[in-house]
Amino acid sequence: MKKIGLLSDTHSYLDDRILTYFQDCDEIWHAGDIGNINILDALKAFKPFRGVYGNIDGFQIRAELPLDLEFQCEGVAVFMTHIGGYPGKYNPRVGKILRENPPTKGLFICGHSHILKIMPDLQLDFLHINPGACGNEGWHKVKTLIKFILDQGQIRDLQIIELGKGGIILGNEKME
Repeated sequence: MKKIGLLSDTHSYLDDRILTYFQDCDEIWHAGDIGNINILDALKAFKPFRGVYGNIDGFQIRAELPLDLEFQCEGVAVFMTHIGGYPGKYNPRVGKILRENPPTKGLFICGHSHILKIMPDLQLDFLHINPGACGNEGWHKVKTLIKFILDQGQIRDLQIIELGKGGIILGNEKME
């Protein structure tokens, strides 16, 4: 069993509340647009880390991270990239990859849109997750993160986290 903290689009800003909220996670995954090497180094020093580079990431981050990342975690197939789209509207490059080799009964993770979206791809048989954005740059109004558990091939206990001004808001419950 592994507890995963998922984020994207930090754009060179790492809110300290993210580290507090992800304290009990086993791994941190980042779906791109990290922004600068200091953010990447901080996340790597905090917890075991997996991630991809995004369109704003420079050569230092691109030297450390791949464009696409395919792996298995606790029996769950995972494909992660930054610019991916969503079911029915995939980026053409990514859509081809997903049709040829879908992470069946697993996860497709991407960022880029700054829109939190979790939805099944019923045709290709996996769960799509975009954690939204948690940096200060972009048009999003609310910073979002996702936390979930992978256990024996199952994806469970998925939580959507909104970072509000006064603390972490999880659903209607505010945690100071």
